[in-house]
Amino acid sequence: MADSVRISERLALPKDSGAPIIASARHRHEYAVHVCTDEPDAMERIHAEIGGRRVALITDDSVAPLHARRLADRLTGAGLAVGMTSFPAGEASKSLNTAARLLDWLAGSALARRDVVLAMGGGVVIDTVGWVASVYMRGVPYINVPTTLLAHVDAALGGKVAVDHASAKNLIGAFYQPMAVVSNVGYLVTLDRRHLRAGLAEAIKKGIIASPELFELIERQHADILAADPAATARLVHGASVIKCQLIAKDPYEDDLRRPLNFGHTVGHAVETVAGYEHVLHGEAVAFGMACASRIAERRGLLPPELLERITGLLGEVGLPVFLTDLPVRIDPAETLRALGQIRKIRDGHLRFVLPVGLGETVIADDVTDEEIRAALTATAEGPGGTDD
Repeated sequence: MADSVRISERLALPKDSGAPIIASARHRHEYAVHVCTDEPDAMERIHAEIGGRRVALITDDSVAPLHARRLADRLTGAGLAVGMTSFPAGEASKSLNTAARLLDWLAGSALARRDVVLAMGGGVVIDTVGWVASVYMRGVPYINVPTTLLAHVDAALGGKVAVDHASAKNLIGAFYQPMAVVSNVGYLVTLDRRHLRAGLAEAIKKGIIASPELFELIERQHADILAADPAATARLVHGASVIKCQLIAKDPYEDDLRRPLNFGHTVGHAVETVAGYEHVLHGEAVAFGMACASRIAERRGLLPPELLERITGLLGEVGLPVFLTDLPVRIDPAETLRALGQIRKIRDGHLRFVLPVGLGETVIADDVTDEEIRAALTATAEGPGGTDD
């Protein structure tokens, strides 16, 4: 490579100095999503994506002893310069305080702008580390190495990175795409059944909004998936990843906010806020939100009653909440409505609901009323045996 490069520019000044200047910036980002069934295969893919660059591996305190230290040792043994740090596990760590500590750690490291950050963990790690990567040195490359099912099928894909604020989830964030995703479904054998169920909620969501085939796959194989069977989980993760990547490609930066991928998230985010980002897992909140949105759709005559039963039946069969009493903590409907009011304020006075019409078909509604939401929240507040008026 030459030590110097000559660049010649001879740009003309416009004749009309009063005309507006049009600035433009275009960027197309593509990255590989590798679905692997074991760690040796994943290690090979990670090593190839890194090249010979330095690595900053960031994880949480739960994943560090389970997987991350072993990965760091293997990368070091392969001749790479690797630094590693971790932070406390859990949604409470998805904060500006955690991000600031990570930025301080990176600033004290030897990481250069073309080196690589590895985000290894669940959704909290991937969201937080992705946002840190987006702002450090105006953006450094990062690779997602998901370890939870929810991260495999959702958080690791699409470049939506953020930390929470006390007033709302994911309030401080960016769109910043990873340079690669390496999904090793072998890591799922260390995941407890509750977290597997929570991840499955996001896959069910994709089936409802965009893929009857994926929905039917989950109906047939959810027992094997919840047992972390490698073949079943690899098929699920591959299929759900394909669906999400295709949906994201249509509008990667959410210029159009009418997005089917938000199905279940309107009420789901409110539930998480009421729970203080603790006690209720994201997938559990989304599952409950999907059940609420489906009930609203059925009451509006958009969703056939038999499909409502099929959707809520699958959610319930895999152990996800479809009634208020199914949630792991008591959630007050009035508090949830107040939280939705805060979300409405952030979204310029609008609440946008994704309402299912059929498998693979949705309606985006901006006119769902508080009364409809209250009815969906409280109609079955007592669970399957409660009243439904």
